[in-house]
Amino acid sequence: MSNGLARASVRFRPPAFAGTFVALLFGAAVIMGCGTLLQTGITASVPPVRYAQAPVVVAAGPDVTIVRKVSDKKEKTVERAVPDRARVDAALTQRIAALPGVAAARPDTAFPIQPGPATPGLTGRGYAALGVAGGADVLVEGRAPGPGEVVLDAATARDVRLAPGASLTLVAPGGSGAYRISGLAAPQSAGPTAWFADTVAGQLSGHPGRVDAIAVQPSEGVGAEELARRLREALRDTAGPQAAGASPTGIRVVTGDDRGSVEHPALGQGRTLLIAIGGSFGGTATMTAVFVVVSTVALAVGQRAREFALLRAVGATPRQIRRTIATEAMLVAPLAGALGLVPGVALARWWFDGLVARGAVPEGVEPDVGAIPALVAVATCSLAALAAGYLAAHRPSRLRPGQALGEASVEAGRAGVVRTLLGLVAVAGGVVLVFVAAGLSGENAANTALGVVMCFLVATALLGPWVARIAAGVLGLPLRAGLGGTSGTLAADNARADARRLASAITPIVMVSAFCGTMLFIQSSVQHATGEQVRAGVLADHVLGSTGPGLPATTAERAAQVPGVDAAIGLLRTGAVYRSDGKLRSAAALGVSGDPAKLDRVLGLGVRSGSLADLARGSDTVALDAALADKLGLAVGDRASFWLGDGGQTQQTVVATYERGLGFGQLILPRAAVAAHAGVAYDSQVLVADSPGADRANVAARLARLPGGTASSGATAATAEAATAATSEATAGWITVADRAGYVAQTDRKREAGDWANSVMAAVLGGFAAITAANTLVMTVLDRSREVALLRLTGATRRQVRGMMRWEALLVAAAGLLLGGLIAWVTLVPIARGLADASPYVPPGTALPLAAGAVALCLAATALPTRFLLRSRPLAASGRR
Repeated sequence: MSNGLARASVRFRPPAFAGTFVALLFGAAVIMGCGTLLQTGITASVPPVRYAQAPVVVAAGPDVTIVRKVSDKKEKTVERAVPDRARVDAALTQRIAALPGVAAARPDTAFPIQPGPATPGLTGRGYAALGVAGGADVLVEGRAPGPGEVVLDAATARDVRLAPGASLTLVAPGGSGAYRISGLAAPQSAGPTAWFADTVAGQLSGHPGRVDAIAVQPSEGVGAEELARRLREALRDTAGPQAAGASPTGIRVVTGDDRGSVEHPALGQGRTLLIAIGGSFGGTATMTAVFVVVSTVALAVGQRAREFALLRAVGATPRQIRRTIATEAMLVAPLAGALGLVPGVALARWWFDGLVARGAVPEGVEPDVGAIPALVAVATCSLAALAAGYLAAHRPSRLRPGQALGEASVEAGRAGVVRTLLGLVAVAGGVVLVFVAAGLSGENAANTALGVVMCFLVATALLGPWVARIAAGVLGLPLRAGLGGTSGTLAADNARADARRLASAITPIVMVSAFCGTMLFIQSSVQHATGEQVRAGVLADHVLGSTGPGLPATTAERAAQVPGVDAAIGLLRTGAVYRSDGKLRSAAALGVSGDPAKLDRVLGLGVRSGSLADLARGSDTVALDAALADKLGLAVGDRASFWLGDGGQTQQTVVATYERGLGFGQLILPRAAVAAHAGVAYDSQVLVADSPGADRANVAARLARLPGGTASSGATAATAEAATAATSEATAGWITVADRAGYVAQTDRKREAGDWANSVMAAVLGGFAAITAANTLVMTVLDRSREVALLRLTGATRRQVRGMMRWEALLVAAAGLLLGGLIAWVTLVPIARGLADASPYVPPGTALPLAAGAVALCLAATALPTRFLLRSRPLAASGRR
């Protein structure tokens, strides 16, 4: 009987299940999208191109690894991807070449060379790497390079009309100079390339004694896997890229597609990002989807109370009622979930392509659309629908037939005792998490955000009738006072009389406001605090930048020699990893060149203790952001231990702490301490301060005459004119001269690009919540056909009914926005203080469109079904359920 009733309900009354179907479909889409990204992060790989002809590649491990003791008998391995490329000792090449089964071992490294007046941007390599990529790497003319010589690929030499014997000036991370072309190599698929003598290449790369990888060829009769096994045994106890005595990242020996990860060191961070989005955010999205599905199914079941009461009256047992609802769920949920997989895959591909376009994931990685995310999406939605149906049917199925008919006729006005108690528990949980977040900092505080929001959303759903009655009573006062005329009075009275229906409409609006508000305004708060620190901290009169890969190490020294310049400080941006509370965390770091005693002339970091001038004491010194120093329990004079960009571990003496780490980085070290460990040893900027009384335009013009210098749009008009006159004196226009505003604008653009992933997260959750809100509003309006018909029979005009619905929609929007905004604000306060040590920043340009969108959503989702109901004749509509 139950199965027949369920099939008949779905077959003959499909509109009753449309809302549930929509919620399940979009819930499955969100889960499928996040699951696809998670699976891609786990399985991501890039096919080898350069190392396709090298069966075995030896490289440094891409992660910093520590072992944390969990208990007396249990240990846990914790890993964190290094911020830059990890490298191996170049001397390891000779040791590998001497091992049995090795035919050849070639050290390979790559570094960018600035474009010049006669050459495009080149990739520099050591000559020993010629032949790594196979037959294309052959010398076609001339001889191998010696000191002061270079070999170019033949295609580049032909394009720039250079031949062996010609000379050209090249600028690399580790220095610049004039080089004679000693030979030409076959054209390279990787683009313009320059080969130097190996010792010269090491110096020019900025990482002397280190190489990116070692390509190994097996001897005749030795397979790649066999050779890899031998190498792993021989190198098992070899230290990684760190100095002696440090904790190494380790040496890895790879074959097959794993060789692609050596070519693309960003793959490790890309995989981490994909796993974070698909796992962490996916878990929140899954909880949200379950929350939405449960709410929608419960609403749909509740709207059929009369139908179930009638079934009880004609003899249906409680078990048959529950089985009927369960069967209906299993008829609708799998189909809706399966159809939701298609938009879920489309969402994942769009999201993934955006990450690739912004450089967060290397090109060549393909989305992995597998069966596991699909099964999880369908199963999650089906189980959620089944559980929601059982819960919603629990009360009506247990009532006596006569009692069921009575309750179906009169809507209950208040929540039950158990529901109220659970709601209060959820409120208490949210309050506890708020206080917990207030005592945390950084990532720990941010990680509690969604937990706080979920607790308060669950509380809102459970205490919905109480919330709706309070909202209708308070917000309905102006309407009952005559603000909206007859329609407004009807809306206020209806909202107060039917609190359960109003609660069903308010809850999804609260969800839209709370989720979007929290995620967007956490981001805006951090952006605002960072921007304020940058604007207050940049004191330089001029900022030298680069249109190429960066500025060579000598730029700051040359700028300091320009007449009228008081201080010139180079900034090399890199990263570091530190240990805190048994976890590994990443931090931004700056390597500074020039005179540290004059650092405060170009950067106002808000020094709290110590002196930045003490960075001149040696390369084993560091200045720490005050929040990080407090977190690690360090003070001036203590030794700080962390891992540098390539995973090299170091211990530095703390000489100062400062306040503006959010805008400029959490660690500041001498350039000599970090240059050899950075991904590319170019400075990103050189900050220049004028001498007292110097003419700023004249100094800018002199800076524009530096080799490669040119004025940028951030310079003054006088500076631009002087720079234009000096263009013929510049060897190439890859150095830009901007003022302070240009630096701030450049920093803002970089930060905005990095926040794209967070904005998409907010858009996905907010969009899903908005669809749910519209779906719920449509369901609640269509369920009021009897009420609308009765109003029409008693003399209400169509215009008055539409006005009543419009005022109710505005009341729902106002209540949802106020409560959602309150939840978002309560969540944001401790988290903004933990992340940025500032109050939340709510930009009107984001908040007002969000509020306007919620209002428009409520009006549209109410107006359209109302017009449909008003098309029916009152007498016919009054007989509908």
